[in-house]
Amino acid sequence: MSEKKSFHMSAEEFRRQGHAVVDWIAGYMRTVEQFPVLSRARPGEILASLPDRAPRTGEPFERVLEDLDRLIMPGITHWQSPNFFAYFPANASGPAILGELVSAGLGVQGMLWSTSPACTELETRVLDWLVPVLGLPERFLSSGPGGGVIQDSASSAALCALLAGRERATGLRTNREGCDGRLVAYCSTQTHSSIEKAVRIAGIGADRLRQIEVDSQFAMRADLLAQRIEEDRRAGLVPCFVCATIGTTSSNAIDPVSRIAQVCREHGVWLHVDAAMCGTAAICAEFRHLQAGVEQADSYCFNPHKWMFTNFDCDCFWVADRSALIRALSVLPEYLRNQASESGAVIDYRDWQIPLGRRFRALKLWFVIRHYGIEGLQHHVREHVRLAQAFADWVRADERFEIPAPVPLNLVCFRLRAGDDANQALLDALNAGGELYLTHTRLDGRLTLRLCVGQTQTQAEHVARAWRLIQDRTATIAPRG
Repeated sequence: MSEKKSFHMSAEEFRRQGHAVVDWIAGYMRTVEQFPVLSRARPGEILASLPDRAPRTGEPFERVLEDLDRLIMPGITHWQSPNFFAYFPANASGPAILGELVSAGLGVQGMLWSTSPACTELETRVLDWLVPVLGLPERFLSSGPGGGVIQDSASSAALCALLAGRERATGLRTNREGCDGRLVAYCSTQTHSSIEKAVRIAGIGADRLRQIEVDSQFAMRADLLAQRIEEDRRAGLVPCFVCATIGTTSSNAIDPVSRIAQVCREHGVWLHVDAAMCGTAAICAEFRHLQAGVEQADSYCFNPHKWMFTNFDCDCFWVADRSALIRALSVLPEYLRNQASESGAVIDYRDWQIPLGRRFRALKLWFVIRHYGIEGLQHHVREHVRLAQAFADWVRADERFEIPAPVPLNLVCFRLRAGDDANQALLDALNAGGELYLTHTRLDGRLTLRLCVGQTQTQAEHVARAWRLIQDRTATIAPRG
């Protein structure tokens, strides 16, 4: 009798090919600096290189790895390059990658405590660890009325916070009846676009999002926030949510959380604090003053996948009152009922997020924290800030440039005094060379370049080389004198 054919990869084959994949990743980590940071692929080029139809029969795994190099790598922008200074970093590290691998191998679906108790309880413990590590208020600990959960991104955290604020403001009526057009949310003109997307998804509507003007430091003006909330109340509207930002995307501006919190408290409005990248800096005590007032927030989030060496996706989100979040998001069909949940003795994180299903993200964060220790994480954060501050000093010393925004941490906004055309030409020339990657924003209506130091492997030599390249390209665009 012939043995029944299996199309699965055997354990031995998995072991052999798994070693090959780990070797490939290790080789990539060692040689990533050799690639042009920004992909040179043209629109549609990668698509045109791939077959029109899926293969009828399986192919050797070796061929897949060959095509990874031949077809896929030309279309990769190398976020893990030490010369990646664009956006904010999306970091990875050895322990994070290995934690992700183990998570994928276990294949856990952690929607309920009962579907894998370790998935839930490790997440609870790691989020509790981070509360004192970051100097966050004790009200965010799971031992009290609050608690933390891992979301995929700060965008999802903001949406969850908005929904909790919406339902608190309407006594859960909106979940039953829908929005009536009276709810209002607030952020600054510099707040991340995810807040506008959240108000659209939540049914509040973009017309009911008030974008509050900022001061000369690009931080929200709390006095104008208070004025706008009072105007809306007099008009019969219902303010329900404010987002304050610790480190805006454009310029790393720090909103005055304490003053904003006072306004929110006076008007009974949910305050969410988004510290997506800059939250990691709070691991160092000397930077915690930047988030003064967070102890008054209803919710708070930061992204370990931005500056804490944990690969995407991993956002840590805390609430001071988890019951408000759960009431806003919980839906309980019969097929999810189980004895552990009904006992009230466990956390079911499905009630803390938008989707039902959830991955074992806590594993990679646990690996990272245990590998680096708090001391190791502090070392790298301090070094990145030191390098960014040195770069800012070099820019200030060159009369052709100006720095239009404060530099509190690791993001430097700078521009040529010669105007937008010169700055666009400089940005294009730098990125076309492939030796580094920068992005831009507009501050006070003027094109501004951004250099963010935060990639896992970035060292002093990379920042110094970036400045030399900037000076070399500038010499042809805006020569001295």
